[in-house]
Amino acid sequence: MEKTASPEYIDVHAHVNFPDYDADRDEVISRSLDAGTWLINVGTSLATSQKIVEIAERYEQGVYAIVGLHPTHVEEERFDIVAFEKLVAHPKTVGVGECGIDLFRLPEELNNEIDRARVYKNQEEDFLKQIDLAVKYDKPVMIHARESYQDILKVLDAAFITHGAKLRGNAHFFAGSIEEAKAFLDRGFTVSFTGVITFAAQYRELVKWVPLDRMLSETDCPFVTPVPFRGKRNEPLYVQEVVKKIAEIKELPIEEVKKALLDNARRQFGI
Repeated sequence: MEKTASPEYIDVHAHVNFPDYDADRDEVISRSLDAGTWLINVGTSLATSQKIVEIAERYEQGVYAIVGLHPTHVEEERFDIVAFEKLVAHPKTVGVGECGIDLFRLPEELNNEIDRARVYKNQEEDFLKQIDLAVKYDKPVMIHARESYQDILKVLDAAFITHGAKLRGNAHFFAGSIEEAKAFLDRGFTVSFTGVITFAAQYRELVKWVPLDRMLSETDCPFVTPVPFRGKRNEPLYVQEVVKKIAEIKELPIEEVKKALLDNARRQFGI
């Protein structure tokens, strides 16, 4: 694909590889690039990670990949280090994930403590494997945390003993408390916000508190479509609404916020 101009925005967490975009994927991506918005597609399994690398390869610039295994998939697929390492080493891959721990969407059949403990152990093990691979290739981890911020922090602290400052990353779709945000920032991580901040008032205090140079913007599309597009399928282009809302909450000029978030993303992911 033709090289795109330098961006004004970057959606650091999209899923344009999902079936929601099968009918018009190229149009969605082109619409984003034409509007000065770059995007990073994020894998959730080996198959989806392979697909996002293939998508990124079609574009000289502006479309990138983060490859990894989502914690809710460990019951059906364990992290294959050999297969994933080939994807992590790819020049269009800018991170590893989304990986982490999810205590919200445990399978319904796990109705006893023994099964739940097994799934938790598997999620933790695969999270650590992905951290190791990210550090090996000097790429950040994209963290998925659902009802598990304290568990994630414990895993990170254990990993820091081995890896030190080489371990870095972003807590995606951050929905925790200010205290939990501070814990990630204290460990050198960034946090990212989605379109949910455009319609859920409880995020205002959190967004206002997080320093501008420590946050990123994302859509997590096709999910959580921002205002004014509620009810429609989300897409990377709509990250612009997230950036506008951050500027509004922080009472800062939009141009200042755009530049800061762009610089943060390029620095974090090396793009």
